[in-house]
Amino acid sequence: MPRPKRKEIKFTTDSTLSLMQEIYNECVEQRSTAIRIQNKMIGFMKEAADMALIGPVLKEQQKIIDSSIDKKLQLSKLLSTVSQKNLESSQGNIVFDEDLKEQINTLFAEKDEDDKPSTLNYKM
Repeated sequence: MPRPKRKEIKFTTDSTLSLMQEIYNECVEQRSTAIRIQNKMIGFMKEAADMALIGPVLKEQQKIIDSSIDKKLQLSKLLSTVSQKNLESSQGNIVFDEDLKEQINTLFAEKDEDDKPSTLNYKM
């Protein structure tokens, strides 16, 4: 029986940074795996006719690479916003505005898309 998904998340500075680090590590792993597969496929290509067979695989791997780069950019923007909010806050509690909450929900949804579609919205 799978563990029930959390629907309410309490963010602290440490938990936010560790979550972002986890997402970043997964992006790096996906990107390096896609590049490795892409390079192996290019190595298998002997003649021009092989490109028709290998082309769709290379296209899919390129999509994965582009997606991981996009996630990294979103993550860096989110990290800068959280850092700025943390510096502005004197009590150590971060108050998220609606735009920041939407960005976090988008990242969670993209992370869940790799496994299965998710329609969960998290309360923060």
